[in-house]
Amino acid sequence: MLVIKNYITSSVIPAFTIVKPGGTAYQVAAAAAAADKVIGVTTDVDAVSGERADVIALGEGKVVAGAAFAAGDLLMADASGRGITAAAAAGTNVRTVGYAVQAASALGDVCEIMVQPGVFQG
Repeated sequence: MLVIKNYITSSVIPAFTIVKPGGTAYQVAAAAAAADKVIGVTTDVDAVSGERADVIALGEGKVVAGAAFAAGDLLMADASGRGITAAAAAGTNVRTVGYAVQAASALGDVCEIMVQPGVFQG
């Protein structure tokens, strides 16, 4: 099953970026921190501010890697909305977008993930 929702962008958002709710209803922005309330990943189309963007909220998607990660790793957003291995300090909550289906060997790789937003505590 694939769940895709359409939102208005609050800034430029590249394709395959992890997103969070924007400043107003039905708006999204690129996620930029481990604690951001991520809601999914954008599809294969770049969007400028104020444009509409499709967001995969559940199911198979792709993400741009912010660093190398292994298949099966839980992923969170780096400061640019790219996927990195989720890690949390003791007592800190981390918002995850899902898990890697395909490994990334370097920054900038576009990899398949299973979008399944969640949270865990270190």
